[in-house]
Amino acid sequence: MTPEVFSRLRYGMFIHYGLFSMLGRGEWAMNREGIAPAEMDDLAKSFDPAAFDAEALCDLAVAGGMKYIVFTTMHHEGFRLYDTALTPYNAMQVCGRDLVAEIVAAARDRGLKIGLYHSLNNWHDQPDAADAFEDPAAYPAFIANTFARLTELATRFNPIDILWYDGWWPFDAQGWQAERMNGALRAIQPHLLFNGRNGLPGDFGTPEGHLSAPKPWRPWEACMTLNDHWGYHRGDSNWKSPIEVVKMLLKCGAERGNLLLNIGPRGDGSVPEGSAEIVRKVGRWLREGGEEAVGDVEPMPFGLLLREPGDRGDWDHAGVFTASGNTLFMTLLYFPGSKLVLTGLEMRVEGVDVAGWGPLAFAQRDGRLVVELPDELAARFCPVLRFACDRAPSLYRTGGMRVPAVEHPRYDPLPPDIAY
Repeated sequence: MTPEVFSRLRYGMFIHYGLFSMLGRGEWAMNREGIAPAEMDDLAKSFDPAAFDAEALCDLAVAGGMKYIVFTTMHHEGFRLYDTALTPYNAMQVCGRDLVAEIVAAARDRGLKIGLYHSLNNWHDQPDAADAFEDPAAYPAFIANTFARLTELATRFNPIDILWYDGWWPFDAQGWQAERMNGALRAIQPHLLFNGRNGLPGDFGTPEGHLSAPKPWRPWEACMTLNDHWGYHRGDSNWKSPIEVVKMLLKCGAERGNLLLNIGPRGDGSVPEGSAEIVRKVGRWLREGGEEAVGDVEPMPFGLLLREPGDRGDWDHAGVFTASGNTLFMTLLYFPGSKLVLTGLEMRVEGVDVAGWGPLAFAQRDGRLVVELPDELAARFCPVLRFACDRAPSLYRTGGMRVPAVEHPRYDPLPPDIAY
């Protein structure tokens, strides 16, 4: 897979699972609570992922319209979810299962691209990162252990598509020997893509917790979690709504990036029902026109002051615009009633329809486009309207009831504290 192909995948599933899932207090519980490695060893003896079903997880990703998965092979706590010759602190040793092998096989069977997450930092093994950082004598053993893990991982699971580094505290690229690291792994899998979390920029940007495309643009992926934790937290049911996920996908699509959306299975490997329901609902939306609205679409920027070259978009109180070629898409996040009225269109609309529904009646005159919306359409989640236009779509609106005939600020005359 090339970075260009990656940048068009648009949607993936992140799966944070590990020994921390048994604690049910998030993926950083060992660090936040100062749990000793010996105590984690005792916890590992009872690790039993009886409800972990790699095929069901990958089926959920497919139902959700996702094109790739990223799975935690080892988080910062150091517990490996795969068979390894390097330590007994692994799932195969304690429960007789290689969960990474199960995920990789299930993903391959379903045509999903495969990313394996692996933490560089490790709170369990000795010497740990703090030892290596403060004691030059401990550093060679620490970095050798890190390279051994990564080399074994890339050898055991060959081929995969993405090596997803994380936990790069406390070293920069020089400290992690990142050039040598990437080179050693590419010697095993020449096609492998890397994110930028070993101190190098990587093959794609990975903003976490926000949807900010790199400037200048390059392939990127926003990693977001469905609630407020990456690993399972029994007290966190603060799920993002399906509309919030749709809005994130629309934002990523408009900026030609991917959304990597995380779920955190419980300690037994089962998926919280709330997260699965959201994933499936958004997947239905993608199949009913959403995939076209977030796929091969073009940026539709607009400025708040004077119109800049390339400005051709705007916000709307009913939904979000995207475009591809001569087609304008509008995802109705909030159903407006029996009529959708749009202003500011700088092109002629030649037809309006909804994927899987059919054409809609419309009229365009006197600067207004009025589309008749059947009452039954209100029951569809975030319906996507397609407008066939006579040229590339563009809109121009201002803060007034008409466009002044003299040079004017589009909305605010001074830079505002508003995020449109």
